[in-house]
Amino acid sequence: MTTATERAFRTDAPRILGAVARSTGDLQVAEDAVQEAFARAVAEEAAGREPANAAAWITTVAKRIAVDMRRREGTAVRAAPMLAAEAARAADRQAEIDMQADEVFTGDERLELILLVCHPDVAEETRVALALRFVCDVPTAQVAEVFLVQEPTMAARLTRAKKRIHDSRLRFTAGDDAALTARLPDALTTVYLLYTVGHARADGRLRTDAIELARDAYRLRPHDEEAAALLALLLLTEARQTTRISDADEFVTLADADRSRWNAGMLAEGERLATVALSGAAGLPGRFALQAAIAGLHGIAPTWEATDWPAIARLYDGLVLGWPSAAAQLGRVVARGYSADAGPEAALADLDAHPELFDGVVAAQALAVRADLLRLAGDARAADAYAAAIEAAQDARVRRFLQARLEGLGS
Repeated sequence: MTTATERAFRTDAPRILGAVARSTGDLQVAEDAVQEAFARAVAEEAAGREPANAAAWITTVAKRIAVDMRRREGTAVRAAPMLAAEAARAADRQAEIDMQADEVFTGDERLELILLVCHPDVAEETRVALALRFVCDVPTAQVAEVFLVQEPTMAARLTRAKKRIHDSRLRFTAGDDAALTARLPDALTTVYLLYTVGHARADGRLRTDAIELARDAYRLRPHDEEAAALLALLLLTEARQTTRISDADEFVTLADADRSRWNAGMLAEGERLATVALSGAAGLPGRFALQAAIAGLHGIAPTWEATDWPAIARLYDGLVLGWPSAAAQLGRVVARGYSADAGPEAALADLDAHPELFDGVVAAQALAVRADLLRLAGDARAADAYAAAIEAAQDARVRRFLQARLEGLGS
């Protein structure tokens, strides 16, 4: 039988950590305090004293533990006893405030915690990795996969970064407008990657968390075009989620999707926000604004045949110009392949002009795209191309999809 503490650990641990980190301003102290509070909760249950609201109880206890840790840390500064005494008095005042607060656990301070760990003294990739691991509860192994490094390397990198933030003594509050402006782009990237990691999971929890965090970011900065655009992008993508996989656990392409099953409310909200983000951009729109516009064009197309591929290709032109990632370059090739302004032959030439795409993180996708373009062009080399793509694919579902494409060449 699952205990209340186990349920709190599975569902509320990131929120509890966020609440404690918000009051302490220190991720390392907060994490140590939360771990100790969970251990005490287990002991309480073993003694037959299970709390009525485990998440609220653990949060309150963790805050008290954190205050005690900071008090001990402060009084250890023997060379400055007056400062140590003031630190203790400040800790007492904060503890009193915390204990008088509403003990019902309803808050979600994860966005502020993400902003806390997006520390300017830590390398950009490590900032985002810290947020994914300790705020969003993504396992270290999956974080390592996102950044294409070995798990021990990522674990060591996270430990060093967390210690550096702790030792710096620099803190973040939502009222610090300059720090918020500097840190928000990393926070948005973290939320985007959280959704990306969750996209492959069946339960949908990470995707839901990412959308909630995107809403928090938009509420915090309603006039920030990229905050609006990220929320738009996630909503427009999530609106189509129910048609990605068939009842037989097979991929469903956009061409075959039942568009009547798409979430109309999410589509409408996402399209509105995408329009706001694009219209408010000065100069070249941001990457999330361009991606949201692409998703919006897919969302408003009543059929696959009615998709405005030339417009999508132009949006990808802008995305590659500003953010020339491998995924963006591959998306542009696909769009040009379906666009009447280019076509599969021109898209193949574009793809072959970038041999690095066949060696990097999107190599398997690049092989599959090449096979699809050859099929669209009626080129006999498509069969060999699909065979190469099947061999490179790691996911069994992807291999089955490509095998079906290969078998369908003769029909």
